[in-house]
Formats: sequence, structure tokens, C-alpha cells
Amino acid sequence: MDKEIKPNQVYTTEEAQEYLKISNSTIKRLLKKGIINANKVGGRYKILGNELLRLVSPQRETKFEKLYYRIKDKTKRTIEKW
Repeated sequence: MDKEIKPNQVYTTEEAQEYLKISNSTIKRLLKKGIINANKVGGRYKILGNELLRLVSPQRETKFEKLYYRIKDKTKRTIEKW
């Protein structure tokens, strides 16, 4: 197994588990909840490397994180006015 996740490579759930260092039940839960986008081919999930990178990349913020920081900044500015 390569040490680097390639963005355009397709990975199986087993390979994704190894890269993410998670259990079989965790990968199933992430797929079921839609946290990892994947396609089912021949009864097996195929996951694009970009999806794995999205989960582990500290540079990519989720919509929730952006909203959280926006609210936090607004609250901070409001408190400073008091």
C-alpha cells in the first residue's frame, strides 16, 4: 500500500480503512451517514481518493466549521462593544 492517498485513485472500503486507521464498523457508519461519498460497483463501495483527503485535510473546513467561526466572531465583536 502506498503511503500517499492519490486524489483521483479509486479505493475499496478495506483500503480506506487502512489509510484512515478506522474499524470496519466505523467505515460502514461513515458511508451510511453520507460522511464519505462513495459509489457502489458490483455490490462493493468504491471511494475516490479526494473523499479520503477531504476527511483528513486540516486545510478544508466544513460548512459547520465556517458557520461556527462566523458566529464566534460575531459574538466576540458584540461582547467587545459592551
